[in-house]
Amino acid sequence: MSHPVNLSTTLRGAASPVVRSGMASRLRCLAVAVAVGLGTSMALAQTEDYAEVNRLLRSGQLAEALAKADQYLVGKARDPQMRFLKGVILTESGKTQDAIATFSKLTEDYPELPEPYNNLAVLYAGQSQFDKARAALEMAIRTNPSYATAHENLGDVYAKLASQAYSKALQLDGTNPAVAPKLSLIRNLFAADTRAGAASVAAAPAPAPAAAKPAVSAPAAPAAPVAAVTKPAAPAAAPAPAPATPAVAADAQREVEAAVRTWAGAWSSRDMNGYLGAYASNFAPPGGQARKAWESDRRARIEPRTRIGVDVSNLEVTVEGDKATARFRQDYTSDTLNVTSRKTLDMVKSGNRWLIVRESTGS
Repeated sequence: MSHPVNLSTTLRGAASPVVRSGMASRLRCLAVAVAVGLGTSMALAQTEDYAEVNRLLRSGQLAEALAKADQYLVGKARDPQMRFLKGVILTESGKTQDAIATFSKLTEDYPELPEPYNNLAVLYAGQSQFDKARAALEMAIRTNPSYATAHENLGDVYAKLASQAYSKALQLDGTNPAVAPKLSLIRNLFAADTRAGAASVAAAPAPAPAAAKPAVSAPAAPAAPVAAVTKPAAPAAAPAPAPATPAVAADAQREVEAAVRTWAGAWSSRDMNGYLGAYASNFAPPGGQARKAWESDRRARIEPRTRIGVDVSNLEVTVEGDKATARFRQDYTSDTLNVTSRKTLDMVKSGNRWLIVRESTGS
């Protein structure tokens, strides 16, 4: 019998439990918050155990946190929440191989959870094992195609693999003029992102091994000559549309909020017509999946469940004309799974309805 699982993800820009130098600092490792959504007295006791281990972890008392987690797991060896916490503690303690073993076993026992795959990718990237990091992130996305953090991390891993390939190309043929600018572009991309994101990382960087020197230093790309261009006179700007009145804006916001809760209600009641009908005809499924394949996948995930609950909280809506963005905390529960995450829905108004055109998780 599988245990219900509740893993809460940190948002982008929040302090991450793992920070690595170089490219790996771009990868987000998910932290675990106090478990929610457990209703029995036994669940309450478990929640208190999770909270205590999490408190010790956040206060830097890693040895105490690990001892508490191990003590808990003696009686509940398969508990995924505490095992996930233990993996984070081992990561913070610099016990990378133990952390990898913990997250790997968690993916074997609970392959439906994307978060352990993401954390594995962070650890592999910290060891410059980018092929393994790529494979782990692809599994996270296959498990949850809406997992925005994994998509971003996968892009970073692909960029690092490209950097290695360009460096090898330069080593083999240093006369190729097309390679050096590409390598320089990728390095500048990560350098700029590291500078921009440095202030947003609150956790102290963990020690990391010195980065290996590239085989060939790429020469700076020569600046392209700039031709003088005489710009034609700009046409007179069209008058800006009148801003919506406060009453109209408030009505639109209430309509979007109602649409989001109706969508969540249809999902909870496994009303597939109502659920799929909440998505616009031009909805773009995550990961480039075809609309028909996405709908089949959603039916396969929703219809067999005996119980589903989708709770929306901390809902924030912004409306600009006929477009809107809804950001909220989503508490998903079912007969086998409890997951808390951040969800973003981009919506458009079609007739008198607000429909979803883009959906992302963890953003």
